[in-house]
Amino acid sequence: MNPSQNLLVLYTGGTIGMEMSEAGLTPASGFEARLRAEQALHPERPAPAWQFRELSPPIDSANMRQANWLAMRDAIVQAVDEDGFDAVLLLHGTDTLAYSAAALSFLLLGLQAPVVLTGSMLPAGAAGSDAWPNLFGALAALHQGCLQGVHLYFDGQLLHGARASKLKSEAFDAFAGMARPRHAARAEELPAALHYRQPRREVSLAVLPLFPGLSAEQLRAGLSGVHGALLECYGSGTGPSDDAEFLAVLREARQRGVLLAAISQCPFGHIDFEVYAAGSALAEAGLISGSGMTREAALGKLFSLLGAGLEAAEAERLFALDLCGECAE
Repeated sequence: MNPSQNLLVLYTGGTIGMEMSEAGLTPASGFEARLRAEQALHPERPAPAWQFRELSPPIDSANMRQANWLAMRDAIVQAVDEDGFDAVLLLHGTDTLAYSAAALSFLLLGLQAPVVLTGSMLPAGAAGSDAWPNLFGALAALHQGCLQGVHLYFDGQLLHGARASKLKSEAFDAFAGMARPRHAARAEELPAALHYRQPRREVSLAVLPLFPGLSAEQLRAGLSGVHGALLECYGSGTGPSDDAEFLAVLREARQRGVLLAAISQCPFGHIDFEVYAAGSALAEAGLISGSGMTREAALGKLFSLLGAGLEAAEAERLFALDLCGECAE
């Protein structure tokens, strides 16, 4: 937990730097000057020495895609490995902030530097905005020293990057750490294929919530053309086990190499297929347990594993392991 002395502030867009247009708030460049002006007004705020870079063009995080995750990962790796920065503060929109924090948690496994993501619910400069408290709170945390790995700072909380979710759409305390019971073995060492220096590629993924009346035909359509799918199951991992065609669709997808993972729809739930026969049937059809992972973490983990080009069997094995604390309390 060494204090940062040479920080990169990496701006990707989001509400924190937005300006008003005729169509509403829109991403804007030029945030470095605004940040330096605000810091000059309050020299008492603790902050490491920092430099600023911007991913161009800045985007509304509602438009976040896998390509953006890879671009952020590349910029962070360059900053640490090539340019000598000892930490990175990434400014990001809140709509997909937890998704990016989770994805980067797995894309940056092994990086010997802390990465902190933050943003705001209101733009910097707006009356009563949380932008400067969040940004300078994150700077203060890095000035004090953060553990290596990915974190999300919001409303005074420093959260684990792979265990955070956005639970509110308007309140300043929009994010929470979703601690869940641990039900996964911890990886003894980082697999070489998942080291942050290993290249990644975009993959086709799906997230499919189960709901009463979901048909086998709908499930088949959702699983068409994907490399991996995340099924949000009921409770501890149950689903329509009395529908033979539904289970057959899962088996067919698994046979053609689709990685099928399950998480609980319950905000504080976890998967245990052995509790109910309905859960056992899903496991027998090819689903693997996502333990107590959040949707954001499970999706980011699928992306990292399949984007590394791993075979389905190896990806399944690693998905079941706790790689960075995503399955722990």
